[in-house]
Amino acid sequence: MPVILISNDDGYRARGIQVLAEHLGGEDTVLMVAPEADRSGASNALTILHPLRSRHVDTHTHAVDGTPSDCVHIALGGVFGVEPTVVVSGINHGSNMGDDVIYSGTVAAAVEARHLATPSMAVSLAGRNPENFEAAARVAAHLTHQLLCAHPLPPQLVLNVNVPDRPLAEIAGIQVTRLGNRHASERVVVDTDPRGETIYWIGAAGAEADAGPGTDFDAVKTGYVSVTPLGLDMTLHSAREEIEGWLSSAPMPPA
Repeated sequence: MPVILISNDDGYRARGIQVLAEHLGGEDTVLMVAPEADRSGASNALTILHPLRSRHVDTHTHAVDGTPSDCVHIALGGVFGVEPTVVVSGINHGSNMGDDVIYSGTVAAAVEARHLATPSMAVSLAGRNPENFEAAARVAAHLTHQLLCAHPLPPQLVLNVNVPDRPLAEIAGIQVTRLGNRHASERVVVDTDPRGETIYWIGAAGAEADAGPGTDFDAVKTGYVSVTPLGLDMTLHSAREEIEGWLSSAPMPPA
């Protein structure tokens, strides 16, 4: 029987992961290993300077005092007595489109799984205060079934899924997309805490820049589920020749 590992960055109590667990249960075994608290924006951070602790919540749920990547790394290490077949990260409370994937703990959990040779996808429900988690969970269950039974993912590939915040009957379909991108984020906000100490708030994400047809932004805006294949190879191969050219004309200085 397949074992589906689920995690997130909103914490194990979050509505998104709870609804996801309900819909993925069925005939498959679902193991939830998720952060004890909200770790949104944690990106791919791994905790290496102090030990991690896991709290046994119930038979199939473990809360870890670490990042989303920590959770997946531990769970795929076999410490909970099972070997997951596939990893689903989410359902995130809000979208993870365009540049968001760089910072997203939800996407990072899926990436960590793929680094550890386990097929994975990240699922997010778009919207500032999203509500239609049941619809997003139905979409996630459908795609998970495809990964398990019909279309296993090749190595180095992760799926990033964004679902519009609509009832299932109002979702137009599924589109395969590319990442769009945003304008630069808002400036850092400088403030003062009640003790008079200076504090800093990271500015809000920038507005959509590249958001035309074919992008994840456009698909979600027009009512489609966006499925973006992400590659783990971050090398920009098209730039290698150019870099080799200017390095050959600027050799290393003499010792």
